[in-house]
Amino acid sequence: MNNTRIDGEHGDDAAEGEVPDVPAAPRRFHVVVGAGVVGSGVATRLADAGHDVRIVTRAGSGPEHGRIERVAADGSDARRLTELAVGAHAIFNCANPSYSTWASVWPPFQAALIAAAEATGARLVAMGNLYASGSDSSPMAATDPLDPPTTKGAIRAAMWRDAIEADRAGRIRTTEVRASDFFGPRLGASAHLGSRFVPRLLASTSVSMVGRTDQAHSWTYIEDVCDAVAALGNDDRALGRAWHVPTVAPMTATQMADAICDAAGVERQKVRRIPRLALRAAGLFSADLRAVVEMLYQFDRPFVIDATDTTDVFGLRATPLDAQIAATVASYRKALTDGTVPSAATSAADPSPAEV
Repeated sequence: MNNTRIDGEHGDDAAEGEVPDVPAAPRRFHVVVGAGVVGSGVATRLADAGHDVRIVTRAGSGPEHGRIERVAADGSDARRLTELAVGAHAIFNCANPSYSTWASVWPPFQAALIAAAEATGARLVAMGNLYASGSDSSPMAATDPLDPPTTKGAIRAAMWRDAIEADRAGRIRTTEVRASDFFGPRLGASAHLGSRFVPRLLASTSVSMVGRTDQAHSWTYIEDVCDAVAALGNDDRALGRAWHVPTVAPMTATQMADAICDAAGVERQKVRRIPRLALRAAGLFSADLRAVVEMLYQFDRPFVIDATDTTDVFGLRATPLDAQIAATVASYRKALTDGTVPSAATSAADPSPAEV
């Protein structure tokens, strides 16, 4: 992503394709909740920019970095989270419990985040998704009215409503950074284009995925997600509303598979759709798979994100697709060689259920 600043300064836009220098000052202290792909990526970017970071998970996990302190704590414990966030410039919510636990986990978790932000004066920066957008609202803008078509969408909508109402009441300051389905390195089995998809293509093996494979879909690059969350969390212009992560033009799952195979120099493979009935049957044995079924509408029709205003205001742009694919292929090839292909436990669900 071009022109990314996470130092809280606006400055002049850099020339096209040039990333401006990020000065160490002002040095700030941030709290990041969640150590999955997004949480670890955001924490590392903040630390690399000279900020001090405290990353909070149940297990005390997270990236190793001289400016990152890893703390084991329950993010839904408002008193403990407040203690950990004293003096913080921002609290970044990069957690995402497993689908089947959303109804029980998210409400107290969000209440604790808002309470900690209010008590400490830290801004609350949330990593969000498009689940609360209407099912027929593509292209989806961040300023569109929320119209969640599913139970999980309603949960995310309620979380944002609670945060923005607290913002409007002067209790906290907040923003939410939303992305579509992730694409890129280090994604696990729960990501549509993650470790169940790319490694199989590299091995010249056909792939299967939920939903139709012939519908245009926005795939947001994981590195652009981390860049946007870190940058907007340090920019006052982001406060008081939600924003979308800049994303390349939508492509079908089949088109993505073909592009990955072409870039990797392997034969194109068939992308098969997992029948809905098969998903329902599998859901008899897995609560998370049961929860996936209601999200299939996202692949029954075009599912397209619009992040024009994010680019206009902040100068952020999506990484070109060829660069995304090259980095992703290289990452998975290295993981295959090293025997470290991400599993569901280290997936785009950020963090894994055990770390919420």
